Amino acid sequence: MIKIDNTSRNLCLSLVLLLLVGTILPNWFAFLTTVSLAKAMVVVGLVLLMRSGLVSFGQGLYYCLGGYTVGIAGQYLGITDAVGILFVSAFIAGCLAALLGLLLCRYREIFFAMLTLAFSMILYGVLVKTEGLGSTDGFNVAQVTLFGWVPSPEKLSLVVYSLACLVAFLTAFFMHRYYQSGMGFAGEAIRENEIRVEYLGVSPKRVVFIKYVLAAMLAAVGGAITALVAGHVDPELAYWTTSGEFVFVALLGGTGHVVAAFIAAFLFEVIRTIAFDLAPYTWQMILGTTLLLVIFFLPKGLWSLLKANKARGQ
Repeated sequence: MIKIDNTSRNLCLSLVLLLLVGTILPNWFAFLTTVSLAKAMVVVGLVLLMRSGLVSFGQGLYYCLGGYTVGIAGQYLGITDAVGILFVSAFIAGCLAALLGLLLCRYREIFFAMLTLAFSMILYGVLVKTEGLGSTDGFNVAQVTLFGWVPSPEKLSLVVYSLACLVAFLTAFFMHRYYQSGMGFAGEAIRENEIRVEYLGVSPKRVVFIKYVLAAMLAAVGGAITALVAGHVDPELAYWTTSGEFVFVALLGGTGHVVAAFIAAFLFEVIRTIAFDLAPYTWQMILGTTLLLVIFFLPKGLWSLLKANKARGQ
C-alpha cells in the first residue's frame, strides 16, 4: 500500500490548482508555465544524477531527441497522438541512454561531464548538417491530437498545458517515492563513498546506469512537451548552452527536494522573460548575476532557504 505523506498530498493539491487556473490563464503565461514544467522534468533527471555526485552537461541530447521525435513522428510517420508521442520519445531516449550508459557509467566527475557534453554536441552537429530535417532552421511540428480528438488552435495550448501538468505531477510523485527508496539512497551513498557501497554488495555502475537511463527518459519527455507547446524544433535544443541552462536551474533550486526543480525552473523562466524584456542584449548578464548571488548566499539552492524557514517555524 502506497503511503501518502505531506509531499504527496501537496503535489495532488498543486495538480488540481494548476488544472483549475489553467482555464483562466492568459496564453503567454500558460506557455511560460508549460515550458517551465517541461524543463523542470529535465532538471529532475539531472538532479537525480547530481545526488549521485555526477553532473551531466549533455542532457540537451535527450531534450532535443524528445523534441525531434515529436516533429518526425508527426511530419514523416503520421503519429500525432500527444500521449503516444510522449511514450515513443521516452522509449527512444531510454534505448539510446541504455547504449551510451554502458560507457558512461564507468566514468566519474569531469570525465562523465565532458563525455555527456560531447555526445550532445555530436547530435547538434548531425542535425545542423541534415538538410532533410531543416538544418539550422529546424522544422515545424504537425498538428497533434489527443486520443483521436483534434483540438482547435485556441484549445491546443490548454491541452498541452494540462498534459504537462499531469506528466509533471506523475514525475514529481514517482521521483519523490524513488528518493525514499533503497535505490534513491544508494545514489547518495555512491556520492559519499563508492568503495563502501561496493563492500555492501551493491554495484555502483548498475546504480549509475539506471539513474542515467531514467534521467534521459525524463529529459526526452520534457523535450517532447516543449516541442508540442512551441510547435517548432531546431538543433539549438541539443546545443551546450541548453544543457548548461539545465545545470543553472539545478543549482538554483538545489538537490534537497524534488519540488525544488519545479520552483527553480519557473523562477528561471520568469527571470529570463523579465530580463529579456528589460535588456534584450544583456539579459544573460542578469541571469549570470542571479546565479552568482544564489551560489554566494545559498550554496545549496533555494530549497535550503525554504527548509531553514520551516525549521525556524517549528
